[in-house]
Amino acid sequence: MGSTFELQDELQAFQDPSSYEIPNEHDLHDNDAAELLQRAVGSIAHSSDEINDPEIFDIFRSLLKHADAVPGPCMSKLLDSIASGFSAEIDAAFRDSKEEDQQAVMAHKTPLEMYAFLLNWFAAAADKVKSPGEGELTPQPKARRGRGGRAGGSRALARKVEEWTWVDQIPATLELFTKAMKLKTHRIWVTTPERDAFITCLTRPAYHIAENEQYMKVNNVKVNVYKVICVAVKHHGHALAAQINIMQALQYHEHLSEPMAECLSHLAKHFDHAQLGEEILREIAGKTFNAQDTKGPRAFSRFLVKFCEESPRSVLKQISVLLGHLDSESYPMRMAMVEVIGLLIRELSSAEDNNDTTQTHKQIVGFFELLLSRTLDLSSYVRSKVLATLSKLCDLRVPFPKQRLEITKHAVAMLEDKASTVRKAAVALLTKLIMTHPWGLMHGGPLNLEKWEGYYKEVKEKLDKLEEAVGKAVERGDEDEDDIKGGKEDDDDEEGEEETGDGDEEAESGKIRNAINDDEMDVDGELHNAEDANMDDEEDSKRPKKVMGKKAKKSRKSVVDEVVIASEQEALAALESNEALYLRLRKKYYTEALVFIRMIEGSMEVITQLLASTNKAEVLEAMEFFRVAHVYEFDGAGVGIKRMLHLIWSKDNNQTSEDGKELKGVRSRLLECYRNLYFDPLPDMEPKQQVNRIAKNMIELTYDATLAELTSLEEMMKTMMEEDQVHHDIINKLWQSPNLGSTKSLPAYQRRGAVIILGMLALAKRSIVEEKVDILLKIGLGKLGKSDLMLARYTCVVLQRLNGSAKKVKGSLLNKTLRLEMNNAIFRKLQEAIEHPCRSKDWFGMAEQVINTIYALGEQPGELCGRIIKNLAQRAFARRPQAQEESTSVPADPDAMDQDPETGSASYAPASQSSSATQSARQRSGDQAEKDLGDAFQLSQLLFVVGHVAIKHIVFLELVEREWKRQKDEKDLAEKLAAGVNSPNKASKETEELDQVAGNVEDEIGDRIAAVRETELLYGPQSLLAVFGPMLVHVCGSPHKFKAIQNRTLRAAATLSFAKFLCVSSQFCDRHHHLLFKILETSKDPDIRGNIVIALGDVAVSFSNIIDENSNELYKGLSDDDLVVKKNTLMVLTHLILNGMIKVKGQLGEMAKCLEDEDPRISDLAKLFFTELSTKDNAIYNNLPDVISHLSTGEHGVSEEIFQNTMRYIFTFVEKEKQAENIVEKLCQRFRFSEDPRQWRDIAFCLSLLPFKSEKSVKKLIEGLQFYQDKLHEQKVYDRFAEILTKASILRLTNKPDTELDEFESILHEHKRQGEEDLAFEKRVQGKKAAAKKKATRRCKPSCVF
Repeated sequence: MGSTFELQDELQAFQDPSSYEIPNEHDLHDNDAAELLQRAVGSIAHSSDEINDPEIFDIFRSLLKHADAVPGPCMSKLLDSIASGFSAEIDAAFRDSKEEDQQAVMAHKTPLEMYAFLLNWFAAAADKVKSPGEGELTPQPKARRGRGGRAGGSRALARKVEEWTWVDQIPATLELFTKAMKLKTHRIWVTTPERDAFITCLTRPAYHIAENEQYMKVNNVKVNVYKVICVAVKHHGHALAAQINIMQALQYHEHLSEPMAECLSHLAKHFDHAQLGEEILREIAGKTFNAQDTKGPRAFSRFLVKFCEESPRSVLKQISVLLGHLDSESYPMRMAMVEVIGLLIRELSSAEDNNDTTQTHKQIVGFFELLLSRTLDLSSYVRSKVLATLSKLCDLRVPFPKQRLEITKHAVAMLEDKASTVRKAAVALLTKLIMTHPWGLMHGGPLNLEKWEGYYKEVKEKLDKLEEAVGKAVERGDEDEDDIKGGKEDDDDEEGEEETGDGDEEAESGKIRNAINDDEMDVDGELHNAEDANMDDEEDSKRPKKVMGKKAKKSRKSVVDEVVIASEQEALAALESNEALYLRLRKKYYTEALVFIRMIEGSMEVITQLLASTNKAEVLEAMEFFRVAHVYEFDGAGVGIKRMLHLIWSKDNNQTSEDGKELKGVRSRLLECYRNLYFDPLPDMEPKQQVNRIAKNMIELTYDATLAELTSLEEMMKTMMEEDQVHHDIINKLWQSPNLGSTKSLPAYQRRGAVIILGMLALAKRSIVEEKVDILLKIGLGKLGKSDLMLARYTCVVLQRLNGSAKKVKGSLLNKTLRLEMNNAIFRKLQEAIEHPCRSKDWFGMAEQVINTIYALGEQPGELCGRIIKNLAQRAFARRPQAQEESTSVPADPDAMDQDPETGSASYAPASQSSSATQSARQRSGDQAEKDLGDAFQLSQLLFVVGHVAIKHIVFLELVEREWKRQKDEKDLAEKLAAGVNSPNKASKETEELDQVAGNVEDEIGDRIAAVRETELLYGPQSLLAVFGPMLVHVCGSPHKFKAIQNRTLRAAATLSFAKFLCVSSQFCDRHHHLLFKILETSKDPDIRGNIVIALGDVAVSFSNIIDENSNELYKGLSDDDLVVKKNTLMVLTHLILNGMIKVKGQLGEMAKCLEDEDPRISDLAKLFFTELSTKDNAIYNNLPDVISHLSTGEHGVSEEIFQNTMRYIFTFVEKEKQAENIVEKLCQRFRFSEDPRQWRDIAFCLSLLPFKSEKSVKKLIEGLQFYQDKLHEQKVYDRFAEILTKASILRLTNKPDTELDEFESILHEHKRQGEEDLAFEKRVQGKKAAAKKKATRRCKPSCVF
């Protein structure tokens, strides 16, 4: 058998195991596999040379050929037998190789080849065997192998395993292959092909095992695969074959990218063979990757990155040829090269054995330039990878200040990238740059711009003084030089030698300074500081003098003076060379820091906008940036921190980022940021100090906050209180802040802030207020509240929290509100606050909250409000003589609020004093002119209160209606239970249903309340409000009588109250609503117009049919010159349209105009409106023709550019195929009725925006040819149809032949040509007519003379 077995031939035949021929093949269906195996195992156990027996060898081959029919235990026994025999044969070959007998060594060739062939086959066949436990790839203890050449040592290997899995046996098998390759193969296999065949037979199972991803997850298997390949390459010339196999593995098995890189690294580190890795890198460098190929480039890119991580020096040697992939069509390869360059920078900068530092520095700078150049890559993935790589490089020990500034510059520019992933990576990079900045050595970490400018100014002044001092000393030296002239020539020669030495030393220090200046100018190029330039000019002018000053000659008469001068010159030289160098380095240090700080500050506006992004990951990165920037004391961070507050309204839901990480919710991240910045305790601080700090931070959050910011802050405080994140000690401290105001000097804004925060916390926990009502009444509505109306206003808001904050469920009858008796001290204080004489405009805000509090807490709020109205009316209409009026007026500053004498509030005083003085003077002049007039400001107060009481009384009537219905339901249920109609179960069920509006509640209650509202409030004989209805109509309808400046407040208050009266009664609204529209049209006060727009929204909620009939007037506000009026109009219309309160009647075009408004707030609101409108059924589709007509021509038409931008946005909401088909048909028919070329271009542009994904769309376009064929001579119209054809050809349907579209294209071209000819012919005819008419006119002239 030995003479007939050729390994190469057998391996060739084994390519197809099913057709492999075995001379004595055993059919396992006829023979028992265990019995056959036992016979072969016994022979091998007797002697490993028995493998030469053809019968034994064929038994093994038969079992392997039909391995799918062999049970697991038999496979285990089969493997043990082959492995045992192979091991014994290897040991025997080792023993014989130590002898000189070549024949004995050669005798082992065939058995070794046969065993290797069988193991090779076994590795390929083992996967076919299925047994329990195979899915669990947990490595098991290695199987023991027998020793020696006899079968005595094989008993352990032949032990039966009940549950056999191949993965458990792989490590031992691979170790056996490694052991076989330790043989001196050149003595056993004389020829190279034979030796290569044997090595291939040993390595092929390793490659085959590596192809299984599950096997390579087992570390023991992976390590042994590496060992087999590495030994074969190192000792048996397997490099070329390994290169081919590895390249194929990378091409076809994506999971082998990183393992193959680890294998090559293992080969280089442990076997000192780096050539194979370098060869593979060169081969990869020569490959070309297609943009459409994704699998191959991804595998090779992962290989490059992993190999560079493991063996960066090998990659560095080949980087020159690999850089070609930076321009590869495949973006994964470009991403890999970016990451490789980053790893090489890390390797070069961290290497400690660099001999040539200059060359290394050049390489690093070149790599940085390559990275920064890829920020302009076409692929957003590559740009993101560049930023991520740069972010990792920020952690290097070497700071690279120049490169950092370049990186910062590019990162700031990429904040406006169109891809959200790039913007996110840019924000993350900026955050990393701040956290790792190298300018914290001298002054710590903070990067406050003002402080660093101070540092820079300080060192610059020191440098200027030093240069000035040196210059003066040189001048003194020049003067002394004149006094000691006249020495001998030999003294001159001696001095000349000293002069030469000093001159050389000075020149050397000058070179150092110049070098520093050169570096400084490189970095300081962005500052362009004029003072620095002047300073440098002065230095240049002084240096020649200094050198000349050295030429002083010795004098025989003044030896002492000569010594003094020389010592002074030496001291100055040392001072100039050391201290100046230090100061210049510091100046450069500050310059670089200032450039960085200014770039970061400049980026904050863009990052603030990113907080409103729809991409969650981007928002989270922006939040982290502002948190870090605030910690490092950047000036602009406060704006971002405040803007972050609005994210409290975000809905948290779990998302996964692109890298597979779970993203934290925006809302929870916001709370975490604010806790970290303001509310978390600091280490090494006393508990009392912690409480003071946190309370102070809470109060400071209210300073200069807008209404929107306070609303968001309120939600955040409420959330924190609900989650028990606010300690009771902090609440007690907040209560002390306003309470101490009566005994200690406390700023007014700090008291206000404490009251505001307490009101916010009370939303979640009402008991916070219930226990401290007396403090609120004493401070907020007492003496301090009367002098600080803002404090009184927010105190009223806090008192309203006594009523609870439970949201009313729509239709629910349940009432959890708290009502107090009208004789409670709260209402007495409220009445005193609103009736206290005051002329500040802050009174109106305070009065509004007083009325809100009365209606929120009072059992009979109408009674108290009636008394307040009567008192205010009596005061407003009381006749007073001029002298008394002047004496009773508020002295010194009638409009200004009284502040605490200790602190005051200087920010309010100047404006209020000037306005109040003007107002008082004009009031006195008016009183003198017309004695019968009362005080306009007091009348304004009265009318404001009347209007707000009216609107609050409507809300109160709704609560009364609900309470009556609830009582009636309870009464009916009690009667049914008493009658025994309902069982206990049903009774309990109906009790639960009390929380909803019952269907069986009679409408009598609703009718009664509606009648009160309709006929009694404004028209009842006993109604107090009825008195003021005509008064409001008169004031609003007679603007000519109230033109004075002091009446502006009166007109505003009257208009607002009049609008509120319109919400009360439909009768009053129907009779007077035209007056409100007239004021909207004619008023020159933008505040009044803005208030009217908002009020019209409330009127539309109450009486939608009345406003719906006059909605055209409301749309006029969209073209108002004032931004606030326009914004209010857009918001009100958005609310009314989206909630179905008014119908859109062709006015949607006015809303569409706002999409291209110059102000981003208006355009963003308009985009939000259309986005929400698109969720309604066919709302945009139904109104699209009207929008096109509205914007294209006529008085409402817009420019072509604005039209195209607007339509481009609106057409993104046309997504349904059926809608697109109908729009094509309608737009084609529009050509028939249009004669204006502008309309043709607009219609053609709209057609080009449609997707044309379906066959019907293209068919309808072709069918409409008759409508637009005579318009194709217009070049832009034809171009639009050419775009449509291009789009249709790209999305060509399989059932639509190309010839039809080609034919349509030729028809379009023909009609275009014909239209151009007709147009040219018409022009010629017109020209001839004009010429003929001119000619006839000339002929007519002579006859006219006669």
